[in-house]
Amino acid sequence: MSDIPKPADPRLVVIVLNNRDLNMVTWEQRILAGEPKFDASQNIPDVPYGQFAELLGLKGIRVERPEDISGALDQVLHADRPAVLDVVVDPNVPIVPAHVTMSQLAKFNKALMKGDSESSGIIRQTIQEIMQGGVV
Repeated sequence: MSDIPKPADPRLVVIVLNNRDLNMVTWEQRILAGEPKFDASQNIPDVPYGQFAELLGLKGIRVERPEDISGALDQVLHADRPAVLDVVVDPNVPIVPAHVTMSQLAKFNKALMKGDSESSGIIRQTIQEIMQGGVV
């Protein structure tokens, strides 16, 4: 195993927006079918993703208060190993604002995935907006 070279930068940050809900299904059901949320099938257990990451040898952090997001982001972005940031968010915030088309959202995601130079700032700001209860 010692023959396997270590990567120059071992960081990989996974951010889990933990809303304890099958949120896309919930909003599709509300918007497309005009039906209320069916709690029995859409609520999911509150999994401690950060703690699970620690069990796997990764860096794991859970954020439950908006004022803690900045410090947590700093920790995972400077971690010496892959990290999971478990951010508890409000399931009642729509996943896609009404003024953004699916085409626009797809193009936005594509731009970030291609290595947009501002992607970390965009992600940080988006999480802050969500944690403050605003619509992004």
